[in-house]
Amino acid sequence: MKVMSVFGTRPEAIKMCPLVKKLEAEPDIESIVCLTGQHREMLQQVIDIFETPVKYNLDIMKTRQTLTTITVSILEEIESVLSAEKPDLVLVHGDTSTSFATALAAFYHQIPVGHVEAGLRTYDKYSPFPEEMNRSLTGRIAELHFAPTENNRKNLAAEGITGNVFVTGNTVIDAFQTTVKKDYVFKDESIRSLDFRGLRCILMTAHRRENLGGPLESICRAVRRIVEEFEDVLVVYPVHMNPAVRDTAERILGGMERVRLVHPLDVEDMHNLMARSCLVMTDSGGIQEEAPACGVPVLVLRTETERPEAVEAGTVKVVGVCEEAIYENAKLLLTDTEAYRRMAHAVNPYGDGHACERIVRHILEWKKDGTD
Repeated sequence: MKVMSVFGTRPEAIKMCPLVKKLEAEPDIESIVCLTGQHREMLQQVIDIFETPVKYNLDIMKTRQTLTTITVSILEEIESVLSAEKPDLVLVHGDTSTSFATALAAFYHQIPVGHVEAGLRTYDKYSPFPEEMNRSLTGRIAELHFAPTENNRKNLAAEGITGNVFVTGNTVIDAFQTTVKKDYVFKDESIRSLDFRGLRCILMTAHRRENLGGPLESICRAVRRIVEEFEDVLVVYPVHMNPAVRDTAERILGGMERVRLVHPLDVEDMHNLMARSCLVMTDSGGIQEEAPACGVPVLVLRTETERPEAVEAGTVKVVGVCEEAIYENAKLLLTDTEAYRRMAHAVNPYGDGHACERIVRHILEWKKDGTD
């Protein structure tokens, strides 16, 4: 059977490239990769690290692109690819505009869609925006639903989606088998030159649309207080390319001796830095799944999460975007050994690193059942 994997952003690539490797290794599957290019440089870094073969690159990225231009460009550009290849199945991932637009295009061609990382919900269509609706709409179109956790399966069932739903674990855990190494040497010079001895490293990311402006300022002020209070704390903040993010980060955190504002890191540097950190503070979705694989507690800089399993397991705590709450929760983990141990040693709810194998097996069984 012919399986086309379509993705276009760095987070998607981190989670889809390990799956592509498993698809390539299966003799009964012809694997085709199509990039939309919703991201460009950051996406290519992941493709290179996983040595993923790419047959198509729609290269839709434009300056000042909007959600509308991204969606329309993908619908227009992928038309000829689907017509030429006629895949038996199109795989999309998660909650990006690439995933929704590709699923819609496949539907127009009456090609079945497999949704990797299906069933995550906040039930607030504007938060995260536009991801919550992207994921929900993709789920209505999809034929196969690969849910990372049992809770995700229950979310789908509550919406009447019960057929071809498979609990697989999260493919990001599989990615760590490729990226994290004990003797790793950082490629980014600003990270490679850091001396971690005697310092506790906090890895921070913050860039979501809903956090721009006041919320991001509060986050940065809380981080500043933490660094000023704890002389053994080093904060590394890979700052998003968005000028609204960079300007705030530079204004509040720039020039601090133990704060490193660095360019976005490739997946290998990011995962290995995560593995060397004592704490992660983030508004990212994927990092909530990645850090627990390293035994690192996560404070979520958002008011909600579509990943409640990690909260229930105790690996993640949602602390919001208010300066005082962020500061107090970080201070607790830096001063209370037992509170830290409970989060660091909690069981990772996102699987055992074999999600990709399960997904490939379910795809083959689905195809076999459809042709018997």
